[in-house]
Amino acid sequence: MAETTKNATLTIGDKTIELPIYSPTAGPDVLDIRKLYAQGDVFTYDPGFTSTAACDSTITFIDGAKGELLHRGYPIDQLAEKSHYLEVCYVLLYGELPSAAELESFESMVTNHTMLHEQMINFFRGFRRDAHPMAIMTGVVGAMSAFYHDSTDITDPHQREVATIRLIAKMPTIAAMAFKYTVGQPFVYPRNDLDYASNFLRMCFAVPAEDYEVNPILSRAMDRIFTLHADHEQNASTSTVRLASSSGANPFACIAAGIACLWGPAHGGANQACLEMLKEIGSVDRIPEFIARAKDKDDPFRLMGFGHRVYKNFDPRAKVLKQSADEVLDLLGVENNPILQVAKELEKQALADPYFADKKLFPNVDFYSGIILEAMGFPTSMFTPIFALARTVGWISQWKEQISDPALKIGRPRQLYQGETLRDYVDIEKR
Repeated sequence: MAETTKNATLTIGDKTIELPIYSPTAGPDVLDIRKLYAQGDVFTYDPGFTSTAACDSTITFIDGAKGELLHRGYPIDQLAEKSHYLEVCYVLLYGELPSAAELESFESMVTNHTMLHEQMINFFRGFRRDAHPMAIMTGVVGAMSAFYHDSTDITDPHQREVATIRLIAKMPTIAAMAFKYTVGQPFVYPRNDLDYASNFLRMCFAVPAEDYEVNPILSRAMDRIFTLHADHEQNASTSTVRLASSSGANPFACIAAGIACLWGPAHGGANQACLEMLKEIGSVDRIPEFIARAKDKDDPFRLMGFGHRVYKNFDPRAKVLKQSADEVLDLLGVENNPILQVAKELEKQALADPYFADKKLFPNVDFYSGIILEAMGFPTSMFTPIFALARTVGWISQWKEQISDPALKIGRPRQLYQGETLRDYVDIEKR
């Protein structure tokens, strides 16, 4: 916990309560209200917890006003430009950039744990063929605790480490198998001679009749998508993982809870919503009509993939991913894909329109990731599973941090009760 250097005085009736204020290394000061109920007999009211710090953390920091995202102090644009996903995983998990030997050892451990327990293949077959890949991922990840008993004891540091490597290594295999299952194709097993992103692409698009040659531009774009989604501070799914973790649940259950939360369209479905909007627009000549609707305050239509709830200036992840989006579209072309034609022209017109610049409605990471995944051939149903795959390391990092906190308590939010007060039961014949 940060040191307190000042206090706030709160007066409630005839009671005066001193509340300590902590100063973090970055971000606004934090008012400690833990003794407020005991000393003042009141709770605070904060729906959505948007003004509440629920934990200490040293992992990720966001400054929405500046458009800044730091992982362990390293700017996301530098990590995305100069690093790669597994190195970013190491930074999130262990706090520092690895040496060459440390990175090689970490990558080797991940690469050699990518296969699933063979009996888990039967678990996939229990789902209907038209099951959403997120439903499959939630179930399969939750079921990992039934297959990997030797890494569920959260009090054992070694078992926590084994669970960490297993989850990061096996999540691409699970996501790819969920995809293959829903399209009716046979599963493709991982290969140890491929890097993390290339392995995932091959498991998704190879078939027994013809192998898939991974283009380095597509592999790099996928790696950047993973990197840019690796962690994002205390968002809804991360908070879900932490809340589940606070009860002492095993790591596989906690990550499954995070996947379930991410499935919500207000959270992980933003890039899918963006693609659905592009499909609604349909053709380049209709773009002015939809831009006009977006400007009309009386029209409920909004441009999905523009602006961000947290970033009030620009999304620092978007600039890097725009470069990959341009490279992917140059490689694959947009001539035969009207959705990508709309995306390119919409980006051009919106960036040139003073209305969007004045309101800081710039294309965000969801806009560009949606374009890239569409161009690669992924259906929109796979967008959120890929997000879950990438975010797994962030969830695990936050889980490990919380488990190691000596002040850990089970989460127990309070409420502003508005229901009936005490009343007597009435026998049915008297009602």
